[in-house]
Amino acid sequence: MVQSSQVSPFPADEPRFERLSVFVRGLVVEAGIGVYDHEHGRLQRLTIDVTLELEPRSIERLGDTIDYETVANAALAIAEQGHVGLVETFAERLARACLADGRVRRATVRIEKPGALAAVIAPGCEIVLAR
Repeated sequence: MVQSSQVSPFPADEPRFERLSVFVRGLVVEAGIGVYDHEHGRLQRLTIDVTLELEPRSIERLGDTIDYETVANAALAIAEQGHVGLVETFAERLARACLADGRVRRATVRIEKPGALAAVIAPGCEIVLAR
C-alpha cells in the first residue's frame, strides 16, 4: 500500500461542499416577443428554466440563498417592460438580473417558445453568464 505524504484538510468522513445550485424550472411567462410582424401586439408563452450557481456553503436561512420568487419576479419584470425582439435577448436580460445579486456566480437561463414552429415541441435558447 502506498501512503500519500499529503494530508487532506478534511477528515476522511467529513463531507465537503462541492456545488450549490438554486433552480426554477418550468416558469411560464406571457410576453410580447418576436421579430415578425404577426408577433407584435400579442403575447406569447415562454417556458423558462433558470439555474443559479452560488458559492458552495451551508445554508441556514433564506437570506443565505436566492429566493425562487426573486427569479420569477425578474422574468415577469422583463416581460412587463414591453416587447422584446429575440428570445436570446430576454434570456440575457434575465441572466444579468440574476447576476446582480453578488452571491450568484453563474446564471444559466433556458427559454422555450412553444408554438413558434409547426411540428416542433419548443424552439428556444440557453445562455450562460458567469462572473
